[in-house]
Amino acid sequence: MSSLPGDGAALAASDPDLRGDPAGLRRMRFVATGMLVALVTLLLASVLGQASYPWLAWVRAFAEAGTVGAVADWYAVVALFRHPFGLPVPHTAIIPRNQARIAESLGSFVERNFLAPDLIASRLRTHNGAMAVGSWLTTPANSRTLVDPIADAIPRLLDTFNDDDVARFFERIAEPRLREFDPSRLAGSLLQILTDNDRHAPLLDRALRAMEHWLTQHSGLLKAKFSEASRYTPGRFDTYIVDKFVEGIVALMHEVGENPEHPLRLQLDDSIAQTIVWLRTSERSQRIGRIWMRDCIRHLKHEHRYRHLWQQLRARLQGDITGSDSMFRATASRVLASIGAAVAQDPVLQRKLNGWGLRLVHAMVVRYRHQVPVLISDVVRSWDTDEISRKIEAEIGRDLQFIRINGTLVGGTIGVLLHAATLLIAR
Repeated sequence: MSSLPGDGAALAASDPDLRGDPAGLRRMRFVATGMLVALVTLLLASVLGQASYPWLAWVRAFAEAGTVGAVADWYAVVALFRHPFGLPVPHTAIIPRNQARIAESLGSFVERNFLAPDLIASRLRTHNGAMAVGSWLTTPANSRTLVDPIADAIPRLLDTFNDDDVARFFERIAEPRLREFDPSRLAGSLLQILTDNDRHAPLLDRALRAMEHWLTQHSGLLKAKFSEASRYTPGRFDTYIVDKFVEGIVALMHEVGENPEHPLRLQLDDSIAQTIVWLRTSERSQRIGRIWMRDCIRHLKHEHRYRHLWQQLRARLQGDITGSDSMFRATASRVLASIGAAVAQDPVLQRKLNGWGLRLVHAMVVRYRHQVPVLISDVVRSWDTDEISRKIEAEIGRDLQFIRINGTLVGGTIGVLLHAATLLIAR
């Protein structure tokens, strides 16, 4: 970091990636060098005028010691980055000559002080990351920022799969898995999920109300069908029978809907439970499921219908994603926001997610912590020696120029004190 003419003063400013202040570095270098030139000039003037003006001995002592301090600090600063005046003086150009050692030391420093698993774990334990992420996701704009890049990448991803890729995937991967798949067990599991904790009750109530509404609205159709089936009975008698039948069925539906313990409702639950067991365990249900699956595969393979299905799916998905009112983007954003809200409001879930994240980070750090120092060392070693000097000089150059300025002033002050001490001793 020489401040003398021709020492490469503009190097720190030549790299646009440097975070230092090139203008500030040049300014401080100019000040430090200007002070050195001023002290040299003051020293010459005091030497020439001391015979006529003895009091200039004090000025000479200040200028003399200040010049020595300024030159010594200039030499020390320059020796860090290059050979002074280009001369291969021993123990100069310290940073370029020790680039490999600096790279190793920097990598080891980062590993010891920043990638210690216990240190990272202790910091993460004090931070509720799950709640922070959940709260962040509840904002629609935030969840959309996650969805948009994924949605934008999907059309390009879909374009990478041509029809031959789809055919190979279906014939080599999907078809063998489908032939081994047991749809009856899946149907039983889905039915079990539907009926657990009476989840099917609202559906049953809705179905009863729909049937009641249909019977009420179509009693005329029932009368007409009853009359067709009973040609020899009077019309009034047919109407009376159908009305009473409809009234009885509607009343029964009311009873079933209002009474959770109604025998018909319990019988229906029993039938569903038996059906679940049958779907899961019966060889006949499994055989029927395999037949259905074979028929489905045969249908998909006929005239390569799976290719047409894929083409339609891809076209619809691409059209939706590129549209201004994309259902995929809106749905994915709402799902993420819902997940975020659920996490943000559930302390138990937060603890589980934080614990899982902590274990994951700890495992990743333990496994890969040695790779980061190697990466840092390799990057620093790959830098050109002039480049690494410029980078470091741009970061700490202004502080080093302050060292030169302070060295000049401290040196001058010590020179005056030594001159005063010499006079006292001489007396």
